[in-house]
Amino acid sequence: MQVNAYLNFGGNCAEAFRYYEKHLGGKIEMLMTFAQAPADLKTPAAWKDKVLHARLSLGDTAIMGADTENYQPMRSFYLSLTFDSDAEAERAYKVLADGGEVQMPIQETFFASRFGQCRDKFGTSWMVLHMKPAPVRA
Repeated sequence: MQVNAYLNFGGNCAEAFRYYEKHLGGKIEMLMTFAQAPADLKTPAAWKDKVLHARLSLGDTAIMGADTENYQPMRSFYLSLTFDSDAEAERAYKVLADGGEVQMPIQETFFASRFGQCRDKFGTSWMVLHMKPAPVRA
């Protein structure tokens, strides 16, 4: 089994996925607009260019998303990105926090050499970290 996150956007899903692809090293595998849907799907003219379904591979998983009329920014849910180095974590945090809302600046914590939380300019909440080595148990 695999669990993937499905994100809703308020009309900027394509822009968000292109941003994630460019800055997080992902790859857009699918991006279908409402205009590309079967003709029997009744879509308001204003929504023809909005995203009906998108999929972005990111590391060894994927995130999916769509534009929705009932969009509200994420609350109490984060996508968590774990990196192999402090430098990678800091770089990703910087691009995700740019134009968004910093909830916790990236810093050292008791469990990670780098950890930070932000909501990006698209409304997606992120936790970015580089873990400290796990303690060796006797």
